[in-house]
Amino acid sequence: MAKPKVNEELCIGCGTCESLCPNVFKVENGKSHVIVEDCADCNCQETIDSCPVSAISME
Repeated sequence: MAKPKVNEELCIGCGTCESLCPNVFKVENGKSHVIVEDCADCNCQETIDSCPVSAISME
């Protein structure tokens, strides 16, 4: 199963991912982090598409 991943070098910490998938992403210290690797509670593809710097992917 594919898991969400954040490229911290690209991430600008805007918080869009956390607002769309708060159970999967959390912004800490100005960068987003994956806190749960299961997108069952949200649409991770929408989050990937909404990231303004394309820092989120599924691997």
